[in-house]
Amino acid sequence: MADASAPDTLANETIRADEAAHFGALAADWWNPAGSSAMLHRLNPVRLTFLREAVDLHWGGDVRSIRPLAGKTALDVGCGAGLLCEPLARLGANVTGVDAAAENIAAAVRHAAGGGLAITYHHGELASLGLGPFDLVTSMEVIEHVADKPAFVAQLAAHLADGGLMVLSTPNRTTASRLLLVGAAEALGAVPKGTHHWGDFITPDELRDLLADAGLIMGEPRGITWSPAKGLHLSDDLALNYIVTARAG
Repeated sequence: MADASAPDTLANETIRADEAAHFGALAADWWNPAGSSAMLHRLNPVRLTFLREAVDLHWGGDVRSIRPLAGKTALDVGCGAGLLCEPLARLGANVTGVDAAAENIAAAVRHAAGGGLAITYHHGELASLGLGPFDLVTSMEVIEHVADKPAFVAQLAAHLADGGLMVLSTPNRTTASRLLLVGAAEALGAVPKGTHHWGDFITPDELRDLLADAGLIMGEPRGITWSPAKGLHLSDDLALNYIVTARAG
């Protein structure tokens, strides 16, 4: 688990207090598509495209269904103000969201209520909440922010039901990501300063090993990249960001 002597880490938890404070300060603006979370708003449809295909393949569902997750439970860890939880609910899932920042959870509850969505939200460390297993476990752009990556992945795996599906996305640790996702993105105001710490990014091979240690098999990663013609889109180019599935071995 995390080093209790570290000043920015809550003892015996994967949450970094400074990271929670950073994202909690953005809570009021989270649902503004032109605000500080604008990049997440542009990224979310790409992640949902991957997730929908993964769900259909994993459970052999009807690709024409508008509620492919009906009857399924879903857990989104590091949910922020619910940007992924709400589409998951509209896809039919019984959704639970967990986040390190109380401010984010308050914003998520308000926004879900405004949309008439019944989503359960919790603030705190996943391992301490006493939640059961879920058919679908997601955690998007989160693992790079946690204090203890092996412990975090183990927590995710512990909440995956038998026969369940996990979907994760995260920046890759490459020269390109250092220049573009940290340097250029923050300098140009595409993301708030201090959002990314390049040394905490992990490569697909490192993530594959973390998942294997937790008893999970990682699928082939898909890149998320940008071009003037397509904007953000799924790609074979893993240099900046990637998204993967995992399932029990």
